[in-house]
Amino acid sequence: MTLTAPETRLPTEVTLSTHGLTAEDVVAVARHGAKVTVAPEALDAVARVRAHVEALAASETPAYGISTGFGALANLHIPQEKRTQLQKSLIRSHAAGMGPAVETEVARALMLLRAKTLASGRTGVRPVILETFVAFLNTGITPVIREFGSLGCSGDLAPLSHVALVLMGEGEAFGPDGERFGGPGERPVSELLAAHGIEPIVLAVKEGLALVNGTEGMLGMLLMALADLRQLVKTADVTAALSVDGLMGTDQVFLPELHAPLRPHPGQADSAANMLAMLRDSKIVESHKLGDNRVQDAYSLRCAPQVAGAVRDTIAHADAVAERELAAAIDNPVVLPDGRVSSNGNFHGAPVAYVLDFLAIAVADLASMSERRTDRMLDPARSHGLPAFLAHDPGVDSGLMIAQYTQAGLVSDCKRLAVPASVDSIPSSAMQEDHVSMGWHAARKLRKAVENLRRVLAIELVTAARAIDIRREVSDGALVPGPGGAAAIEVLRRSVPGPGTDRFMSPELEAADQTLAGGEFLAAVSAAVGGLR
Repeated sequence: MTLTAPETRLPTEVTLSTHGLTAEDVVAVARHGAKVTVAPEALDAVARVRAHVEALAASETPAYGISTGFGALANLHIPQEKRTQLQKSLIRSHAAGMGPAVETEVARALMLLRAKTLASGRTGVRPVILETFVAFLNTGITPVIREFGSLGCSGDLAPLSHVALVLMGEGEAFGPDGERFGGPGERPVSELLAAHGIEPIVLAVKEGLALVNGTEGMLGMLLMALADLRQLVKTADVTAALSVDGLMGTDQVFLPELHAPLRPHPGQADSAANMLAMLRDSKIVESHKLGDNRVQDAYSLRCAPQVAGAVRDTIAHADAVAERELAAAIDNPVVLPDGRVSSNGNFHGAPVAYVLDFLAIAVADLASMSERRTDRMLDPARSHGLPAFLAHDPGVDSGLMIAQYTQAGLVSDCKRLAVPASVDSIPSSAMQEDHVSMGWHAARKLRKAVENLRRVLAIELVTAARAIDIRREVSDGALVPGPGGAAAIEVLRRSVPGPGTDRFMSPELEAADQTLAGGEFLAAVSAAVGGLR
């Protein structure tokens, strides 16, 4: 499950031109079904470049991917009469993925991004190829892309080949209603295309290669992870502040003079500002400003802005890489403005793979700190007056004991997912492709890590809200959070009840997860505190 909060100002229609797309465009089409159009100048550019390719195809001079084989077979000349078969064979053989189908939003992001590259006028395809991509997106046809197959070099070859196969009227796909076509016992994909008035493509020279040599799969997953993480890092600020209240911590470590002037990381200052805003007017904080013999809070409270802020800065770095990649036109060979067709290495996924791995490290650390705060609230030796495991009747009731076990398991999984994929390389294609990025795998594990993080934060939210509710009850209503904390708990309580005797815990944790996946939670908190950074 991905976050469903509507991103700011998402378009309802996206136009493909020769100038690339924005991250918001990709999320709008992949997740929210925005319609796609093609600018006339893009179609003109595609047609002009195609003329160069056809001239090369008629020439006696060998041109990679046009009149030669591919990869380790690049030195083989292919006669004219076999070149159409060459394109078909390329796609059929490269559509070699295995495992379950990836999520619909991943397939749609991949298709849109490859269509963006085709519209750049640098790949040499006919306009009909681009128009068919757009028809797929607008009708809701989703090719089945398998989990395993890409090494993240020469592009996401296998995933993109599964898409190209459906363009040819072959392979496997989901219809807009979710019906699956192309598998054993299922109707053929050609029937799905016919039902939507789409003619299968007969690939001409260069077109098969142009459909598969890109980093679109890993880039699409990066863009959606970034959209999710921008929401989750704010959520982490909110849950951290709730835990400070629940643990009778201080808000003084979040004062602005302790951040930007002393350690000018922009993310740290933003997170500290959010936490300070959340604790404003908290009666819990006010209750122990005098007479508290503690000198300092634990690191998981006191250093929360430093960790969450570093995550924010990592997101900013990944945003910059993604923006550059969105402006790219990745293919091999590429058609240059002067008509030259030139081989290159731009399909290597290293720039994207590195930041995918970097984000997975940041996610694991943010989740780890959240779990430490949860554990502290459940331990009567460290919780400053709370009952063991926040249980109604400790001993008879276990309270949130096992919720923390679940959280610990999720954090442990995040740590495993933080092991970088991009440091691995297994040579392929008879050592022609002797160094690969594994960027697709970095993207797949980041998606899981982001989902784990949201669940970890959901458990911290449940725990901190219960701790605050218990403090309110035992103080006859004197110890209450400020407006930000009250708004967060009020939204949670619409689906998750407050303290009480033990009950079936799993549905409540799932409901908290759903609360964080929607947009209402952060919207309510932001309104209560006058905006979150």
